[in-house]
Amino acid sequence: MSLKSKIMKKKNESIQRPISLQPGESASVVSPIYPSVVYASETPDMLDDQYEGRVQGYTYAREGHPNATALAKQIDLLEQTDGGIITGSGMAAITAAIMGTLSSGDHIVGGDQLYGRSLRLMKSDLPRFGIEVSLTNVTDISKVKGAIKSNTKLILVELVSNPTLRVADISGIVSLCREKDIKLLVDNTFTTPKAFKPVSAGADIVVNSVTKLLAGHSDVTLGYVVAKDKKLNKSIYDFIVTTGLTPSPYECWLAERGLMTFSLRFDSSQATALGLAKYLAVNENVDRVIYPTLPDHPDAAHVKQNLGSNGCNIVSFELKNKTREAANRFVKQLDGIAFAPTLGDVGTTLSHPASSSHRGLSEDERLTLGITEGFFRVSVGLEDISSLTEKFELALKHT
Repeated sequence: MSLKSKIMKKKNESIQRPISLQPGESASVVSPIYPSVVYASETPDMLDDQYEGRVQGYTYAREGHPNATALAKQIDLLEQTDGGIITGSGMAAITAAIMGTLSSGDHIVGGDQLYGRSLRLMKSDLPRFGIEVSLTNVTDISKVKGAIKSNTKLILVELVSNPTLRVADISGIVSLCREKDIKLLVDNTFTTPKAFKPVSAGADIVVNSVTKLLAGHSDVTLGYVVAKDKKLNKSIYDFIVTTGLTPSPYECWLAERGLMTFSLRFDSSQATALGLAKYLAVNENVDRVIYPTLPDHPDAAHVKQNLGSNGCNIVSFELKNKTREAANRFVKQLDGIAFAPTLGDVGTTLSHPASSSHRGLSEDERLTLGITEGFFRVSVGLEDISSLTEKFELALKHT
């Protein structure tokens, strides 16, 4: 008799747990939510079989649960890979990828224009664990080569950097990694697997902040990580389980629901983002606009090779008046656009890197990256382009 059958046959009136509902012959068209922390097994032998991979099953939610599996498999399909792991946040995914790969004495090279928290992890935390760090311009392969050391084990890049939208020389970095036996980790959050598939391009590990475009509604905090090499993937998984970087079943369920409209949302917001970029490029109160598919993008060749016609949904720009006062006036006047340090929502959001994502850097460090007080990043949502340009037109007049 199966374990489920045994549970169903219990008739003890003092039972404290409800009888499992059986779906009958019909099947739910929506994934159910599995909030259970633990899963019962029939025998110790069965538990051994689960842990050693001879049978499929769940034991403790920190080690995995059905909603995380369902979401991971959906993203695996998008990334054209297998074995993805869901984490409690995008930064949890990046941390697990790095710590599951490196040991004390190893060296990692990172892009110098990464997301602010990734930079803080690289500069402030990894050295405390004996991991050497070098940051460099990943749009220039000669700079990347110059950063390599004899103990370099990993390179971390964003194809499109946050928030400066510079585009890495991925093909050059992939060739360098193969030559030097170095693993390549790509944060695919900005581009998403709709625009770029890192593993197909030669990366060894890919991470996504599911929080952003994949889930798309600003109501979950989740990450995704997968490594091509199964042994490395297991090492990353073990770090996630040991350190408790666990995703919530409910948030995984919400993200899976959001993922069903991801492709439609991506196409719509990308088209609107290009329209907004073109509008801002000719506005008299804007000094510069950065968008991957604009003809004046500094890494146009890398864009064409890796993204094709995909510019994605992020537009960055700089006010002509680069003061904090002008930035405050602009934000106050931008009616109907949330000033919030996030991206990928169904609604357009505006962020100010100097006071949010990159506030941990010194002013000189920010200026080196091109992030002034007048620098903004726009995550374009599903609004009509005419509605957006009207709002920006009114707000920019106050700068």
